[in-house]
Amino acid sequence: MGIERVSERIADIQGRLVALQNQMSASQTPTGGASNALAPTASGQGVLSPSALPPGATPATPSALAARVVSTPGTLATGGVAASSTTATAFAEQLSKAVQAQAATKPEPKKTYKLNGKGIPTDLAKYGNGKIPSAALESVAGTRHRLWAPAAESLTKLIAAAKKDGVRIGITDSYRPYAEQVDLVRRKGLYSQGGLAAKPGTSEHGWGMATDLDLNGKALSWMRKHAKEFGFHENVPRESWHWAYRPNG
Repeated sequence: MGIERVSERIADIQGRLVALQNQMSASQTPTGGASNALAPTASGQGVLSPSALPPGATPATPSALAARVVSTPGTLATGGVAASSTTATAFAEQLSKAVQAQAATKPEPKKTYKLNGKGIPTDLAKYGNGKIPSAALESVAGTRHRLWAPAAESLTKLIAAAKKDGVRIGITDSYRPYAEQVDLVRRKGLYSQGGLAAKPGTSEHGWGMATDLDLNGKALSWMRKHAKEFGFHENVPRESWHWAYRPNG
């Protein structure tokens, strides 16, 4: 049964609980007759007055009827006897919590993005390389480093997953504005000429879709095994620290 169907069942049960509680209140109000009266027992629970039962029938306590509601939530106890509201309400609350827990662990459908000829999301490309507004960027794992929001969210999850495996992954660089790209070329030279910097205006960092990571041997092995699960790829031959994000995998 899907989440939607379970939620509908919860709503149905809760509606029946209201009816049961109203029925209980009515049955416990003296009416001068015995046909629907609840007689107290030694345990403090009421039983249906024998005079209201068919010949040979056994009186039932509210808790017994509540058990019927729990075991068969699609049916309602009959005969004018109300189930235990405490037991039934607790059942509904536990079922609701279970549904919420399942919904929380259910992975969200992966969003796909319209890409231009260079693999850049069209919504991002309109800003220009190195000119991405702050509103389109997001912090990674609570650090000062920022990436395009979907990339930042994926990298945050990646770092958390690695941590659970006992692997530490640090960040040394992330989004790179155009002015910083120019400065990097001045300091480290163009990659095409043996340096370490892309031509300004073409850097993957300038789209907020690449990060430079601090990786030891164990972390690098972990990345090469798991990074694709989070959309990150090692795509620069001489830079094992450079990982680019591919929004559609």
